[in-house]
Amino acid sequence: QVQLVESGGDLGHAGGSLRLSCASSGSIASMYAMRWYRQAPGKERELVAALTGGGITSIADSVKGRFTISRDNAKNTMYLQMNSLKPEDTGRYYCNYDLSLRSGPAILRYWGHGTQVTVSS
Repeated sequence: QVQLVESGGDLGHAGGSLRLSCASSGSIASMYAMRWYRQAPGKERELVAALTGGGITSIADSVKGRFTISRDNAKNTMYLQMNSLKPEDTGRYYCNYDLSLRSGPAILRYWGHGTQVTVSS
């Protein structure tokens, strides 16, 4: 099976930076898409950033120019660099992968358990 483990969440300050990581493990054959979502208290989960298997990125308007998504294939890890933090960036951040396993061609979606980011003003 596959495991996604997020880390890097912390208490940050407005204007500061944090870097989130999502480490993957398991019998992964191919990655098709990788995404970061966040969920603030009382709000629906929203897509923050996405990265295709071919390296194309997309960033939500609310964080464009401040957040960057990237990955390190050698480390099986995806990152979210968060700069110029704002209090409204507070929430639980989840990574999400669309991938196939070595055991078969089906494309499956996996979620991590999330990491908490709290930004104070």
